[in-house]
Amino acid sequence: MVKIDEIDTKILTALTEDASISVPKLSKKINVNPSVCYSRIKRLVRRNLIKKFTIDVNEELLGYHVTALVGLNTDVKKRENILKNITGLNETREVQEVTGRFDIMVTIKARSLDDLHNIVTGKIGNIDGVNRSETFIELKTASKEPTFEPQTV
Repeated sequence: MVKIDEIDTKILTALTEDASISVPKLSKKINVNPSVCYSRIKRLVRRNLIKKFTIDVNEELLGYHVTALVGLNTDVKKRENILKNITGLNETREVQEVTGRFDIMVTIKARSLDDLHNIVTGKIGNIDGVNRSETFIELKTASKEPTFEPQTV
């Protein structure tokens, strides 16, 4: 586990809220000298605590109105091929190998219910080794950005 202090936690929390914030604005927000802020960000990147800076696209405005989770039961011997094929689909957003009732959970974005049907039955259902699927359509989502606390020794 990597140790971080209060300044690091403030930087991580602020960047999680808005990764496009400039270093001068960030330094004012967390009340730290800009050069300290800049060097801390570089250190957090070097230590792999910050893996990347990215954007959050509003896919609804691009026509992707349906989000679904698809649980898959698979042939374990064909797992690598299944994962490769699923991650290769344009509609796939996340793939997770899980414990419990399913072997794999896939988050899918689709333009409509018909589109989702074609993705699940046509694209995913035809992957060799996928034995069974169950689809859960997202009705409403609430999300929370993480906040971070310094670790005590």
